Amino acid sequence: MTLNSTYTNEYLSIVSQLDGDVEGKRKARTYMGNSTAIYHGVIVDSAFVPRLFDAETKARFTYIAETTYSILCKVMQEYIDNPDYRHVYDFDERLVDLVLLPRNYDALLPFARVDVFLNEDTLEGQFCEFNGDGSSGMNENREITRSVEGTASYQEFGRRHKLETCTESLFGGWVREFLNIYSTYAYKVEHPHIAIVDFLENAIVDEFGIFCGMFEKAGYHCTISDVRDLTFDGEHLIDQNGEVIDAIWRRSVTNDIIEHWEESQPLIQAVRAEKVALIGSFAGHLVHDKQIFSVLFKPETQAILTDEENAFVRDFVPYTTFLDSECINLDDVKAERTKWIIKPTDGYGSADVYAGKDFDDAAWGQLIDKFANGAAGAPFLIQTYCTLHKTLTLPLYGEDADYRDNPALAYSNMSGVYIYNGRFAGVFSRLGPNPIISKKTRGITAASIWVDC
Repeated sequence: MTLNSTYTNEYLSIVSQLDGDVEGKRKARTYMGNSTAIYHGVIVDSAFVPRLFDAETKARFTYIAETTYSILCKVMQEYIDNPDYRHVYDFDERLVDLVLLPRNYDALLPFARVDVFLNEDTLEGQFCEFNGDGSSGMNENREITRSVEGTASYQEFGRRHKLETCTESLFGGWVREFLNIYSTYAYKVEHPHIAIVDFLENAIVDEFGIFCGMFEKAGYHCTISDVRDLTFDGEHLIDQNGEVIDAIWRRSVTNDIIEHWEESQPLIQAVRAEKVALIGSFAGHLVHDKQIFSVLFKPETQAILTDEENAFVRDFVPYTTFLDSECINLDDVKAERTKWIIKPTDGYGSADVYAGKDFDDAAWGQLIDKFANGAAGAPFLIQTYCTLHKTLTLPLYGEDADYRDNPALAYSNMSGVYIYNGRFAGVFSRLGPNPIISKKTRGITAASIWVDC
């Protein structure tokens, strides 16, 4: 048993002793309303109680990060090196081409966030999904941490314990790691112009701006560009301001590149011509695509992993296959809806993710018919549903009911484990009252705090 629930109960006791710390709750919500964690005009809903992790949990997160990284890099390297292995993925030819484009620096998987449902009593768990270079949440974590740090509840808890946040490791840690990776680039220049690149309507632009400022503070020119605004003259990749880009932090997910294929050609051509450092490479799609969960169980993959790694896969990776009548009995799926969750093979933001627990039998059957066998125009996966670990929290939705001495609610947890070039960097803590944890299902984000570590 970890000390996490003990810490949480202590924190809640402090809140209660402060008559609900109503002033602190209002202060935290007001901070969020004026923060940079406002996405598409919506304030991020947050937890007044941080997720409080002990040293044993931190060590477990570190083990999960490092073991997962080792496994994923082996899969990526095998795909790149061995044409006979590539059939384990079902990819569009364009995706295969992107994955195999030259990299010219050492890091195979520079940046990732693996989302895990961890039972904090047993430290066992199952993965939800893997995210590559498009991973976000760092700024959300930072702002929510700031929103509670000044409250009386947090300060009293801090007088009793040694507390450490994830903010520096997630921001300064990535800037340092990015520069270390670029230093291994075969065609590096002394003072590179760094660009953070995405399709900006999908981007967390405020987060990009904070990272730009940190790169600038470290002595490097850094700007933000939309993929569609880039041009390539055969020698240089040029941004919307006419400046030559030397290194890119790719935040655009690969399926957006495919969707905007023609408009993305200047970026693709520059990478193909080895005229820009793309950190990370499109090979990261091998991790991002949810097919990875079924790939990890294939004999071809098991053969390249150690016994310990294969055991880790069995313990942490849920059964996953295509939502296709050739792969699974669809009648059984309909009959046992509480066992399953369905999701697209390549997506983000919880779009088109459905848990059987959220539906009655008739509605679940209709969903299966809608998405099975490619009926929706894109392949879907089916995955065993993991019962989530619950912890007590006090949500802040900006509603009047928030600002009372309310009893704590038991919310399910999902931990996003950040991995910077193989190193554990921090945790993105999300909670929710429903089977799927997302903003559209009243999900909230909590500060991630190490206690007495």
